Amino acid sequence: MDAVPMIGQNQPHVVFIPFPAQSHIKCMLKLARILHKNGLHVTFINTQSNHNRLINSNGTRWLNQAPGFQFKTVPDGLPDGVEYTQTIAGLWTYLKTNFFDSFLDLLSNLEIPVTCVICDGFMTYTDMISAAEKLKIPIMLFWTMAACGFMGFYQVKVLMEKGVLPLKDESYLTNGYLEMEIDWIPGMEGLRLKEIPEIKLFTEPDNPGFKYLLETAQAADKVSHVIVHTFEELEASLLKEINSIFPNVYSVGPLELLLNQITENETKEFDDFNGYSLWKEETECVQWLQSKETKSVVYVNFGSITVMSLQDLLELGWGLVNSDHEFLWIIRTDLVDGKPVDLPQELKEAMKDKGFIASWCSQEEVLNHPSIGGFLTHGGWGSIIESLSAGVPMICWPVSGDQQTNCRQMCKEWEVGMEIRKDVMRDEVEKLVRELMEGEEGKRMRNKALKWKEMAEKATGFNGSSSLDTEKLANEIVKLSRN
Repeated sequence: MDAVPMIGQNQPHVVFIPFPAQSHIKCMLKLARILHKNGLHVTFINTQSNHNRLINSNGTRWLNQAPGFQFKTVPDGLPDGVEYTQTIAGLWTYLKTNFFDSFLDLLSNLEIPVTCVICDGFMTYTDMISAAEKLKIPIMLFWTMAACGFMGFYQVKVLMEKGVLPLKDESYLTNGYLEMEIDWIPGMEGLRLKEIPEIKLFTEPDNPGFKYLLETAQAADKVSHVIVHTFEELEASLLKEINSIFPNVYSVGPLELLLNQITENETKEFDDFNGYSLWKEETECVQWLQSKETKSVVYVNFGSITVMSLQDLLELGWGLVNSDHEFLWIIRTDLVDGKPVDLPQELKEAMKDKGFIASWCSQEEVLNHPSIGGFLTHGGWGSIIESLSAGVPMICWPVSGDQQTNCRQMCKEWEVGMEIRKDVMRDEVEKLVRELMEGEEGKRMRNKALKWKEMAEKATGFNGSSSLDTEKLANEIVKLSRN
């Protein structure tokens, strides 16, 4: 589409509302930048503390080249100047009570009329749909995940309608009931009940987590425009199924590949651009990778909010050391039970020759580095689609959310991954890392990952499926501005 040249009262204006977590913000910021490059005025709403973190980590430096793109903030209940990751429960409770009024107040003070709202699918619990209806503003839901992840969450509603959920009691978590196959989702044939996100919440209908997921799935039916961060070649059957449920579906991934094409010259000017991170990224790890042989290093990162026990960390650490392969491991300061990590001296000594530890990094830069041969991940969708875009095979240790569903698809449908059991043991980690890096299965997965990389590049290239859907989305917003 042709870019809109002037910024003024008649310019299409889209407001973005991400769920306030690193991967959601990163994903929505990328789509916001793409739409802005297509001539739309953008207002991006962060919580106050997350916006402060984004600024302090140099994640908004590109704004000086982006007239017509602005950030606005809403309170999150944290005192001014505090910078740390809120607990999901604390943040959820505060926004549930306070976001609606803050949002209405913010929109009423915007100078340019709002054409539409693009809301994170997991923010509907703040009554965003009612707010949009009250303001007579169209709303679209953006699921910053794969089609399989969205369909996994959506099944909470379907399974309740079918009488499968909630589970009768906690014994159903262990008595074999969860092996039940869900046979009605094209592209997820053979999916078992235990591979549905957050199944442990489904033992009581009044469980807050269950109610949240159920209401989120039900709210999806109230919106006619759905955006999914995937590409058609990867999940064709699932996207066809979603298209049969919702009138307007846009697949817009991988966003990084789309964004790279339109910001190539711009980003070259920013050597310290951090890729939308709430943490300061350490460049030393990339320098360390420069001295390593091609496809010789395992990259290890469990995302921005995963928390594990010290025992799990030790099993993972010793498994990596015993594999005798070099590794780059991202260990956040709050990775172990939410507290600072202090590795035992014996493990530190053992890791000295083979491992490099950092607290955060530019993940896309790392995954695309020639020395990376495999990725040990929690299976968050942002990590998986970035790994597929780089052609890197994976080992997955799913923890929560859509990660189990993603892991299942990665291993069975896309054939680019292997799964570590929940009760992680160092011998299993060692065996899987060796297989990933030097075994026949690892070679097969690497070849498959490279094929998915080619397909992702095709989808985001000229007249590719995601390129066309993104253009279609931008045109739809322009059309709404003229109504």
